[in-house]
Amino acid sequence: MRYKLFGNHTGLRVSEFALGTGNFGTGWGYGSTPDIAKGIFDGYLEAGGNFIDTADSYQFGQSESIVGDLIAAERENLVLATKYSHGAAANVGPSVVGNSRKSMVQAVEASLKRLKTDRIDILWAHMSDEMTPIEEIVRGFDDLVRAGKILYPGFSNFPAWRIASGATIAALRGWAPIVGLQTEYSLVERTAERELLPMARGFGLGTVGWSPLGGGLLTGKYRRGEEGRATGLGIVIQHENSAQRTAIIDEVLAIAAEIGTTPSQVGIGWVAARGVLPIIGPKTLDQFHDNIAAASLVLSKEQVERLDRVSAIALGAPHEMTGNERTRQRLAGGKLDVLDLPTAPMI
Repeated sequence: MRYKLFGNHTGLRVSEFALGTGNFGTGWGYGSTPDIAKGIFDGYLEAGGNFIDTADSYQFGQSESIVGDLIAAERENLVLATKYSHGAAANVGPSVVGNSRKSMVQAVEASLKRLKTDRIDILWAHMSDEMTPIEEIVRGFDDLVRAGKILYPGFSNFPAWRIASGATIAALRGWAPIVGLQTEYSLVERTAERELLPMARGFGLGTVGWSPLGGGLLTGKYRRGEEGRATGLGIVIQHENSAQRTAIIDEVLAIAAEIGTTPSQVGIGWVAARGVLPIIGPKTLDQFHDNIAAASLVLSKEQVERLDRVSAIALGAPHEMTGNERTRQRLAGGKLDVLDLPTAPMI
């Protein structure tokens, strides 16, 4: 496995795939027992992986507890990320969850105990509560960095404008910089390309994509009658509910057959080819071995273009207007063909 620098605001060297541990534990009634989790974790380390992603809410805290046991001997070699906002138990009170400083501090203290470590390398705000001011969140991050409880802050499942606002406030006030974005991203969920991914490039954020297989949709298993998460978690992140999604799965299956690999590896490989670091989240050892093999898969330019075309989405306003040739020529004074464009995104 190769390693990448995580964004423009850190010196972190992370492996090209992160290991998501949402399936570590059985608190949700669906997941991996500790022995299976250990087999997945050991295999990930053997493959060269070093980027572990968990959350306080995963399996109602069991994931962090299992991860804490697993990382003990390798802690210094790992980049450990967790999240706060949802709480580690069901039916908790409103002051325990959300994005507030109170929720943040309580969650971090509890996560440190479950993870059996003295610091969290990356703390993600798990999801916007649409209530807490962004200034409160980024100031809370800064306080925790200065206290040595976390090293880097980032946002998961927040709208682009809120992340951009938080990153700007942190930069202007000399607070700990926002370093990363975590978002859903796959061949069947590309809407992050409208605002989130351009924002992340413009602000130099490391970007990781969860559910690169669309909740299992891109494996083709639901077509075979397998149910998995459909009956386990009661959640299938994406559905084959349109002609385009049917065409996407058909193309993934076709390319997998052409190159003698699995649909899962094609789906994960496409995310990596798009410059987003995939989070794999296997439940079984077989799923892990299948997922991790995508690290050695190189899709051809032609194959990536085929997948791009079949899964393309409309970018909407204002992108459709500003991106068309007529507008670009007008804004370039008719000299677009001789105008050197910036190599880095403009902010």
